[in-house]
Amino acid sequence: MTNKNSYKVKNKMFTKILIANRGEIACRIIKTAKKMGILTVAVYSDADAESLHVHMADEAVYLGPSPSRESYLLVDKVIEAAKITGAQAIHPGYGFLSENAEFCKQCSQENITFIGPPVGAIEAMGSKSAAKNIMEKANVPLVPGYHGDEQSEDILKKSADEMGYPVLLKATAGGGGKGMRQVWKESEFSEGLAAAKREAKSSFGDDRMLVEKYLTQPRHVEIQVFCDNHNNAVYLFERDCSVQRRHQKVIEEAPAFSMSEALRAQMGESAIKSAQAIGYQGAGTVEFLLDVDGSFYFMEMNTRLQVEHPVTEMITGQDLVEWQLRVAAGEYLPKTQDELVLNGHAFEARIYAEDPSNDFLPATGTLEFLQTPIESKHVRIDTGVRQGDEVSVFYDPMIAKLIVWDENREKALQRMAKALSEYRINGVTTNIDFLYNLATCKPFVEADIDTGFIEKNNDLIFHTGSQTLANELPMAALYLVLSQAKNAEQNAEKTNDPYSPWNNTNAWRLNEPHTHQLVLAHNDIEYSVVVEQKRQGNGSYYLITVNGQNFDCKNHDCQGSIDGEVLKVSIDGYRSQATIAHFNNNISLYCNRNGQNGVFKFTHVLPDCGDSSTDNNHGGLIAPMNGTMVSVLVNTGDKVEKDQALVIMEAMKMEHTIRAPEKGTIEAIFFTEGEMVDGGAELLSFVAEEG
Repeated sequence: MTNKNSYKVKNKMFTKILIANRGEIACRIIKTAKKMGILTVAVYSDADAESLHVHMADEAVYLGPSPSRESYLLVDKVIEAAKITGAQAIHPGYGFLSENAEFCKQCSQENITFIGPPVGAIEAMGSKSAAKNIMEKANVPLVPGYHGDEQSEDILKKSADEMGYPVLLKATAGGGGKGMRQVWKESEFSEGLAAAKREAKSSFGDDRMLVEKYLTQPRHVEIQVFCDNHNNAVYLFERDCSVQRRHQKVIEEAPAFSMSEALRAQMGESAIKSAQAIGYQGAGTVEFLLDVDGSFYFMEMNTRLQVEHPVTEMITGQDLVEWQLRVAAGEYLPKTQDELVLNGHAFEARIYAEDPSNDFLPATGTLEFLQTPIESKHVRIDTGVRQGDEVSVFYDPMIAKLIVWDENREKALQRMAKALSEYRINGVTTNIDFLYNLATCKPFVEADIDTGFIEKNNDLIFHTGSQTLANELPMAALYLVLSQAKNAEQNAEKTNDPYSPWNNTNAWRLNEPHTHQLVLAHNDIEYSVVVEQKRQGNGSYYLITVNGQNFDCKNHDCQGSIDGEVLKVSIDGYRSQATIAHFNNNISLYCNRNGQNGVFKFTHVLPDCGDSSTDNNHGGLIAPMNGTMVSVLVNTGDKVEKDQALVIMEAMKMEHTIRAPEKGTIEAIFFTEGEMVDGGAELLSFVAEEG
């Protein structure tokens, strides 16, 4: 590329764009549009009526009910929203309609610019099997596999058998790990194929599959490419996205570690060759598998902006959304290949509402407490939620992306660990502790990484930090006493007699110590706690007894006050602090003690007044999360074997199979396909076989 007039305009820049997406990507696009002086139109569903992206946009148009197929995926409604608001272009973000060729085509018919590649490029890469045929003709290296049109199970299985196991089943129209299954042996093929096809149909409306040889120690390295409509193309270096769960990326970094300049150039040139083979325009990502011997193979090309684009922005200093807008408006690429400079190292961690210890099941709930690290030139947070927002069952459970940068990998990783230790979320289960353990474990620090990293290092990543609770239990008890006193003081000021002894919460007793009797529960274990308030000079200190063990405690300022949400305390001479989140008798202490990151959760157990003795025990199998019943695989009266699949639920685009815990009989089934299910609801009644 030789052009030096980077911002030469062929057409006028847009004055208003519509963003056909939601959440953090919509907010991300709005920020760049505002910086460029472009007005923005948001679209939203029932669930997103008060969401952050709606409030950030200049205008917003309602699309329909919460399920994406009834709102965000409705092509006609999205285009109508652009027309009635006068938006000249539509940015699709990623997911939803971003790689929908029909949507791109209809935008063109309505004289609305689609901020992305042309229809032909989307169609060419929309089918993984067709894409591989194109790349094969362009001499781009491919992983051995079957990507033909014949889709019978016999043909697919025959290809897998001949290739040798393990194999990878992939939806030809897929992306983001949806419609993808590893099959390790022949006996698992049919069940794996059925699950992959079902998930592909649900996510993309297309259940066609391809079969690839599964490489056991590859790295997932992708190249960011950009093309304009003046025959210019560049690559903005590479990202390593090897750390994945369920084929979805967890932590990405740029540049890739142990990448020689020669290999970087070779992969970059192959990526550009891939893009040029389909007449590409705009931002795209060419994904490769990089084997241990340095050979690499084309996997797929994503014809859109990637979730992990911020790490590329951090190491290049370029705003890729701005590049998209300029290219879509007919301008030349802002930089030539020679002008692009790689600077430092960046990581991105995806903060999800999910339970890593329970097979990464998605979680729902309200973000009752949300405190993020402080943003700076080193720390960036892309998010679409605020404290008080709900993480619903309808969409992807991503809460935010935490991105860090520094001058090298070691320093950037230290910043990542620190930022994760400062991230506080209460109200939903998250993967933050999992991410912290992953980012600080020795193999990750030493870059001993491939796509099987999480499985190989399971014990290092899923460990729970040793919690003696010698610091946390007294701290939680002290917080309760201090907060009660603070609340009482505030309430007293509103009464006619603020000095009345009835307003005191100092546990006064005649000729007895001033003691508070508390019960705190942690991990289903109850602890008896006694807090005795004593005087020391002009201040107060507390003798706290936990199951017979005494702790001398006092506030940092010795005045019995709480500094906002932060409690500063000395316990037996050890001074520390914790951020407190307290909702509905549940207390979370966010600490960093002796270098150990963690959140310590307690419940303040109130006296039982006899009205909480409901019996929730039943002999059925219960729903592990809120979701939709996708498939019921058994009938009433069926005899089933241990581990046999019984029903399949879906939540946040992910499937979860409920299996028989042991051999037995199905007595009753309580939900049908398509019904919404609350987490904890009884799905079916199961009777185990005697003996």
